[in-house]
Amino acid sequence: MIRHVVLLTWSPGADPERRAATVEALRGLRREVGGMTSLTVADDAGLVDGNADTVLVADFPDVEAFYRYAQDPVHLAVIAEHVRPILAARSAVQFRV
Repeated sequence: MIRHVVLLTWSPGADPERRAATVEALRGLRREVGGMTSLTVADDAGLVDGNADTVLVADFPDVEAFYRYAQDPVHLAVIAEHVRPILAARSAVQFRV
């Protein structure tokens, strides 16, 4: 199994409504793209200063499923239309579970 973890930090000018819409668009990837065995998208709990704003954790049965997701046009559209316009920083890792 491959776990994909993405940490997103939104730009200071990103209003709460836009951030919420982006989180919902990311959550919709499981339904719209599929291929994953689980998907969690959540805002930071605000317990420690300096954390990223949002996390996405997706599990895939194998590397091929991850690559299909990564290259899917719906996934790429969500990134282009929702994530990039308000993104200040992104960090990601994929690892075997």
